[in-house]
Amino acid sequence: MSENPPAEQTPAETKRTDGPGHSKRVRARYAVLLLVCMLAAYVLDQVTKAWVVSTMTEGQVTPVLPPLLNWHFIRNPGAAFSIGTNVTWVFTIIQALVSLAILTQIRKVASWGWAAALGLVLGGALGNLTDRLFREPSFGQGHVVDFIALPNFAIFNIADSAVVSGVILVCLMTLRGIGMDGRRSSESAAGDSAAGDSSAGESPAADRAAGTGPDTPRPDGNAS
Repeated sequence: MSENPPAEQTPAETKRTDGPGHSKRVRARYAVLLLVCMLAAYVLDQVTKAWVVSTMTEGQVTPVLPPLLNWHFIRNPGAAFSIGTNVTWVFTIIQALVSLAILTQIRKVASWGWAAALGLVLGGALGNLTDRLFREPSFGQGHVVDFIALPNFAIFNIADSAVVSGVILVCLMTLRGIGMDGRRSSESAAGDSAAGDSSAGESPAADRAAGTGPDTPRPDGNAS
């Protein structure tokens, strides 16, 4: 029994799957992943900090998996490794600018890896920014709650872990040549080259159609 050939898509069906509406829906999925990663990092960071502040006293050390992991509650006015403890407001501004920069890129993301990476960085930045804005000693100069202590390493928090994980993902995506639009750098170059060749191929035909090409007969009947 012969099989019926697959039905070709009508122009209307092609438009539904390849048109602007379809593209917007696909990009919306990446934006959703980015926001989910951001919320997960932010909520986990704030919940753990609230737990530490309510159950521990500043400076307290609680063994978890000794000697590899301890909870050590400190308040950090600076960045990692206690850098810049006297310019807390600088880190507040930096974290605010980073958050705004990522928010402006959400609509451009078309890669699952980039969506997860930027979501983690955004969630971590907002987590520590919340501390800078609303914790003691004053607005914009609050001290960040840190509590995760590893041997011979700085004390950090969930927000720091999210930022570092996101940056590592960004580096991996960059090393693989994948841009935020989901295309590899080689594909982008090939697409630009093909577009240039197509444009060059169409130019003579367009010139002949317009009557301006080199082979177009002149009024006297001779070609130049």
